[in-house]
Amino acid sequence: MADIDNKEQSELDQDLDDVEEVEEEETGEETKIKARQLTVQMMQNPQILAALQERLDGLVETPTGYIESLPRVVKRRVNALKNLQVKCAQIEAKFYEEVHDLERKYAVLYQPLFDKRFEIINAIYEPTEEECEWKPDEEDEISEELKEKAKVEDEKKDEEKEDPKGIPEFWLTVFKNVDLLSDMVQEHDEPILKHLKDIKVKFSDAGQPMSFVLEFHFEPNEYFTNEVLTKTYRMRVPDRLEKREECHFEND
Repeated sequence: MADIDNKEQSELDQDLDDVEEVEEEETGEETKIKARQLTVQMMQNPQILAALQERLDGLVETPTGYIESLPRVVKRRVNALKNLQVKCAQIEAKFYEEVHDLERKYAVLYQPLFDKRFEIINAIYEPTEEECEWKPDEEDEISEELKEKAKVEDEKKDEEKEDPKGIPEFWLTVFKNVDLLSDMVQEHDEPILKHLKDIKVKFSDAGQPMSFVLEFHFEPNEYFTNEVLTKTYRMRVPDRLEKREECHFEND
């Protein structure tokens, strides 16, 4: 096998030398034509193409292939950039630690609002008239005529339908209308998501490894018996990157 590779390499080197000789000995349009013809012949030779591909693979197959091909002075500069990147990763790790602390802090402030949202969605609490009063932004304002028309249509719908409880299919509607989530929802997911009552986020305690848990709370349904499904995300430093202090999210 080594003899075949050496033979292919010799043929490739010889053909490349032939191109150089043509360019040195001849000039003008005739030289260009012959050089193109020789190149075409080379590219039609399977052995030459295989040898070229092997040489390219040797450079790009591994990240070190390119670096090893650089002059020594350039390698030194690349090492300097790698050291800078490690320091950036260390700062980034600290950044995410502080972000996680802020998320835990504000989760406590959000929770009463989320609790009331849950109660309204699931018909546990009926909001007052004051709480239901919505003042649209200027760009959302509509004419009095349209408002009156919408009011009449709403009244007709209320007469035609029984009084619904809470806000039906709230979370399914959220999933289908948020760009980040809509692509994840498949047709077979929709009947299940109609039974989703609430989504909660639980952050790890201070001093514990950074993580958070998503809790999906479901009403009784025909698809599964679990009332709560959970998804855990942990931020940690992968073993192979531990010295670089890079942070990544992993999920269970």
